[in-house]
Amino acid sequence: MMAMIEVKHVAKDFKKPIRKPGIVGMMKTLFSTKYTITNAVKDVSFSLERGEIVGYIGANGAGKSTTIKMMCGILTPSSGEIMVDGYLPYHPKQRKEVLKEIGVVFGQRTQLWWDLPLIESLHILKAIYDVSATDYQERFEFLTKVLELDPFLNQPVRTLSLGQRMRADLAASLIHNPKILFLDEPTIGLDVLVKDRMIKAIKEIHRVYNTTIVLTTHNMDDITDLCKRVIILDEGQILYDGPIQAIKKSFGEYRHVSFLTKEPIDLVSLQEELGKGIQVSKDDGYIKITLNMAYTSVNQVLKQILDNYKVDDIKISEDTLESIVKKIYETKQIS
Repeated sequence: MMAMIEVKHVAKDFKKPIRKPGIVGMMKTLFSTKYTITNAVKDVSFSLERGEIVGYIGANGAGKSTTIKMMCGILTPSSGEIMVDGYLPYHPKQRKEVLKEIGVVFGQRTQLWWDLPLIESLHILKAIYDVSATDYQERFEFLTKVLELDPFLNQPVRTLSLGQRMRADLAASLIHNPKILFLDEPTIGLDVLVKDRMIKAIKEIHRVYNTTIVLTTHNMDDITDLCKRVIILDEGQILYDGPIQAIKKSFGEYRHVSFLTKEPIDLVSLQEELGKGIQVSKDDGYIKITLNMAYTSVNQVLKQILDNYKVDDIKISEDTLESIVKKIYETKQIS
């Protein structure tokens, strides 16, 4: 069975003319054959099955948006091949077929008509994508409900708040019921409540339509909430591709036990008492104990703390995805 998206040994290079200073230098640049070459993406390969939600993450300049643009047909790979639902998205004769099957939300770049009411933009998109009246009504009612569009359907897009416009853009990208949805920083700049609505809406859209979703974001909470699989890109190359849980196992099962006490504590002595694989530090008034589950269990640490100290408060947490990804960038490898 063919994957929904197949990326095979894809690379993308950008050529930039070497510019000399001054007006004369600028004129010479127009006729110069000297260039610097930037390797934005280097030999990237992965495949996505129908209905997957994948986090595609990396630092600024890692090549995320370049890859997304190639999958959408905006850019053509320098080498390699991309297949989207069996089509080449950047092929002039196949691009139209790909565009029928994808929806795209690029951060704060709207695809809506600025001076028209939102509902008019949706009607225009209905005509562009040749959506039947029955299908349009079904999707319009569903999207209006899950994205809570009713209060601003008749407002011009330019009058919408950022949160309203992001929900409107998501509706616009889904009105033709695409098989694949590309989300590039969909929650950037949103407050907590609006972001939560967006995440819930994306989950519901996926549940109902089994849409394949590719999510790029710097917000690791979005990845944790939506994705089971993550692809980590660094300097145009894939550092990791697999389940989120497997990353945690690769870096050890770490837990953090933080407790508050009025008793004086010698951190060095406490660390020696707790034994191998333990780190003790102070964090905002709490004593923070970081333990590797390969050597010590949370129960052992809790017992020793509660037996020896009068504890006013206690918290237990695990490594966040954000801290794990940071370690991956620092080591440039999965251990």
